[in-house]
Amino acid sequence: MLLYLNGAFVGLLILSNILAVKLFSISEWAVLPAAVIVYVFTFPITDTIAEVYGKEAARQTVMAGFITQLAALAFIFAAIHLPSAPFFADQAAFESIFSAGFRVTLASLVSYFISQNLDVTIFHKLKARNGESKLWLRNNASTMVSQLVDTTIFITIAFYGTMPLSALAAIILTQYLFKWVVAAADTPLVYLLVKLARRSKTTTQKSFA
Repeated sequence: MLLYLNGAFVGLLILSNILAVKLFSISEWAVLPAAVIVYVFTFPITDTIAEVYGKEAARQTVMAGFITQLAALAFIFAAIHLPSAPFFADQAAFESIFSAGFRVTLASLVSYFISQNLDVTIFHKLKARNGESKLWLRNNASTMVSQLVDTTIFITIAFYGTMPLSALAAIILTQYLFKWVVAAADTPLVYLLVKLARRSKTTTQKSFA
């Protein structure tokens, strides 16, 4: 189960970097990066890993995601600067999209490393205080605090200078509110993942006994 959780985590992380280039509008004042519909689901995964497999396993997952993003950054840079085939007419569009993706990935690296480690730290401080009970509290508290940090850092680095400061602040606010709602709504998902992971862990332990 841990292998699947790690795979889903890294896959969602890279997908969110690709989608973050596009901004979509819910209303006139609510503008969000498309990545938000994917990235919010990485936090329930790390919380599940932290709950079932421990703090060290969660930190290893975070580090694996960080290394994968570094590799993506290097490959994007290399792909942009490869000489285009004579018949390839979309180099300008390719470069425009993935140059933005390069900056988005850089923003993601910084915000990700800080916020995900913060999430793991808060989660385990609350677990040390409450024991096995109140999973809902440590899941929501750790995610909501770390998502605020993540959103502020990511949006500032990714989009500063490309839009008015008022629009930047509006994106930070609306994206965080969206994440806050999702964090509250995904609590049943965390309980389900934890249940499945514990069952899988128990089965694995019995098979080696």
